[in-house]
Amino acid sequence: MNICVYGASSKTIDASFTDEGYRLGFELAQHGHALVFGGGDTGMMGAVARGAHDGGAHVTGVAPAFFNVDGVLYPECDEIIYTDTMRQRKQRMEDLSEAFIVSPGGIGTFEEFFEILTLKQLARTDKPLVILNTAGYYDAMLAMMRDAVKTHFLTDGTMELIFVTDSITEALDYIEQYTAQAVDAAALRNLK
Repeated sequence: MNICVYGASSKTIDASFTDEGYRLGFELAQHGHALVFGGGDTGMMGAVARGAHDGGAHVTGVAPAFFNVDGVLYPECDEIIYTDTMRQRKQRMEDLSEAFIVSPGGIGTFEEFFEILTLKQLARTDKPLVILNTAGYYDAMLAMMRDAVKTHFLTDGTMELIFVTDSITEALDYIEQYTAQAVDAAALRNLK
């Protein structure tokens, strides 16, 4: 299947994160999956792409055309799809993908995660959504979300729409065994 991996493009993140990103890409390939990602050559994006490429996976990069400058895009993509805007990029990645893994990232990754989570909550997608919580990177964000559930800004079922793990094997197993969850129409009417 096509698995979309979101992640940082930062060149300055610790190698322990990018090493795990490479391993994610490689393992994804070993499971027979293809990679869809934001097209970047650096950070988590580049690491995952290199791992997937080295593992023999088909690698599709999706990037706005203004990213097509020296040193920005991963040069070994099997396919690169250009969009006019960042919004179109997110839509194209979503359309191409059958599952989503959120690896450590910055503001763009946060945005991508929350958009897919919102779509799942609104029953606009039923694709699996995994947070790969490498080294507890997302602990603070998850705590904030649990607090939002306690204070009724998020519904009780919101956290059930996400699978959180620090294990690449568990992330891929979850995706491969995923069964779309039925959406409760009453719960949709009661969205906060």
